[in-house]
Amino acid sequence: MGDKANAHPGAAGRATAADHPSSVRNVVLVGHSGSGKTTLVEALALAAGAVNRAGRVEDGGTVSDYDEIEHRQQRSVQLSLVPVEWGGFKINILDTPGYADFVGELRAGLRAADAALFVVSAADGVDGSTRMVWDECAAVGMPRAIVVTHLEAARADFDAMTGICAEAFGGDDPDAVLPLYLPVHGAAGPDGHAPVTGLAGLLSRRVFDYESGERKETQPDADQLPLIEEARNRLIEGIIAESEDETLMDRYLGGEDIDFKTLVADLERAVARGTFHPVLAAAPAAEGAKQGLGTIELLELVTGGFPSPLERAAPEITTPQGRPRPTPSCSVEGPLVAEVIKTSSDPYVGRISLVRVFSGTLRPDETVHVSGHGMEDRGHEDHDVDERIGALSSPFGKQQRTLTKCVAGDLACVAKLSRAETGDTLSSKDDPLLMAPWDMPDPLLPLAIEAHSKADEDKLSQGLSRLVAEDPTMRLEQNPHTHQLVLWCLGEAHKEVALERLRSRYGVQVDVVPHKVSLRETFGAKAAGRGRHVKQSGGHGQFAICEIDVEPLPPGSGIEFVDKVVGGSVPRQFIPSVEKGVRAQAAKGVAAGYPLVDVRVTLLDGKAHSVDSSDAAFQTAGALALREAAAEARIHLLEPVAEVQVLVSDDYVGPVMSDLSGRRGRVVGTEQAGPGRTLVRAEIPEIEIGRYALDLRSLSHGTGRFSRNYARHEPMPPQLADKIREQAEEGR
Repeated sequence: MGDKANAHPGAAGRATAADHPSSVRNVVLVGHSGSGKTTLVEALALAAGAVNRAGRVEDGGTVSDYDEIEHRQQRSVQLSLVPVEWGGFKINILDTPGYADFVGELRAGLRAADAALFVVSAADGVDGSTRMVWDECAAVGMPRAIVVTHLEAARADFDAMTGICAEAFGGDDPDAVLPLYLPVHGAAGPDGHAPVTGLAGLLSRRVFDYESGERKETQPDADQLPLIEEARNRLIEGIIAESEDETLMDRYLGGEDIDFKTLVADLERAVARGTFHPVLAAAPAAEGAKQGLGTIELLELVTGGFPSPLERAAPEITTPQGRPRPTPSCSVEGPLVAEVIKTSSDPYVGRISLVRVFSGTLRPDETVHVSGHGMEDRGHEDHDVDERIGALSSPFGKQQRTLTKCVAGDLACVAKLSRAETGDTLSSKDDPLLMAPWDMPDPLLPLAIEAHSKADEDKLSQGLSRLVAEDPTMRLEQNPHTHQLVLWCLGEAHKEVALERLRSRYGVQVDVVPHKVSLRETFGAKAAGRGRHVKQSGGHGQFAICEIDVEPLPPGSGIEFVDKVVGGSVPRQFIPSVEKGVRAQAAKGVAAGYPLVDVRVTLLDGKAHSVDSSDAAFQTAGALALREAAAEARIHLLEPVAEVQVLVSDDYVGPVMSDLSGRRGRVVGTEQAGPGRTLVRAEIPEIEIGRYALDLRSLSHGTGRFSRNYARHEPMPPQLADKIREQAEEGR
């Protein structure tokens, strides 16, 4: 691991293909926006020899080739893969967006990785979203380590930050989160700030000096030893507490000097098991330097302490029909099981799929079976097709290096998989398999759009289908009630990215229109109506008269039509015509243009003409009768009410409940949902939660989540209903 005495990096540089899972390490970087993840990736690539200067690949392209949009903060919005080689190992570094709107990219990175580096800023601390991701990793036993960045900031305090991390991530065992190194400070400048120039290894009692731009190993000064010894003793106790050797603690407490190699071996095992979480420090390389502070230590931690794919169980496997199958081992010779982690589009080569191989070996030009989970509600197909694998490549910035194969445990890009989408499984066409899906957040921010022009209308469908194929956290809906095309997103930035990609990548210009909820109308009391449609012309005229009663029914009853005509006043062949006219008018609405529901319409009487009566005439009379009845009755506007479940930190339960009440919501109960978390159940009109995804994030400092389900329609308050009716009248 990083504190091994006299460690030597061995072969380093840009990685291509791995020959065996044991030589692969897949690590994902997690942290809030601005914590320094991307800068750290660049520093690791530089230290590994994959680039020749900070932030650049060998041909001058950028290391982190993100798809960014032009807005105020230039947020990085996509998962990025940078493979490097260190000490004979291929390290696939997955850099995830730190902004909450792109949590789908984060979850893709977690799915592809076998361990996680949590990047926290010494100047900013640990935010609630990062704690939540830590808990998710803990639930599945994913190994984790912590990297403290921004040590150059004036208010940075490594010791304080380590304590914060122990409190935030240690749970009941803060000694499971301890530093492996202590920062070594150089001479203070005129402002009194002493820069960090090296690291003191606690296990080796050696100092690794980076002041020259390359790591040099030295002895600690006499004044550094007491601090090192104090932290070292606590670290050793933490390592021994996680040791599988039950005699080790007794030996240590008895005064025995535990062998350095034994400590390192136990440390590596504890990290790989996910029971001990070392804290390290890192800083980018200065201009012209070859290594940034802490980068060698991090690379050695990843290769020595993090598990290989052989040590991580694959997700559950079934057939596409749902029959369980044994989980295949991570074997090069095993059956092919791979998963599309990410889908993107390139203007020159088309669709590119980032694939993690869990079993077997993926090769170019072979035919594989593509199985998907469908997610029709999000605009995705339920794939069950064969496709031919295109070229395999290893990405590095804007470059793609050709591969001849991708073995179990490794990642590669696959070109021109025209049907496969994010989350789909690739397997043998002779033995199709399907991997259990990973958790995707439900998009809850609606974006109603219309094509800007006829030319855009022709391209809109294809552009949207490509957009949701790339991002399964988006949901495409053609609302049958409001007739709006709605793209559901995770947040404001997610929405901006979607619009920008439609415009710049797919050449589609759209207009954003107000999102409508599916209001309905119903009668508040019984009413009667008479429809008279009598017109005379030169030829056949039109003659139809019908009389109806309308009465309200219980919610969910729909439209009920009853025939009580006696004496043949309305001929039998025209009674269905009256019903057709009534139902057509009900669909259009009778007050504000929303569908009429939950009423019984009873046809009582009418008149017909032997020549001038017709199907069309009685349809018109039926519609007129319903409108006349509505003019004499009290019409209620019904609004959809959602059952909402809000999962929030205990600290924010009060503000959340107060906010729900302010939205005309009814809190129906609360319950504990784990340590420090409360689930709030409420019923709230959907018209009040159009932007709740944004408001809850602000209210709970990024720690709140909610889900919603349609419950029913119920009458809207009269003052709001009157306002909507007035707006409907103005729009006519």
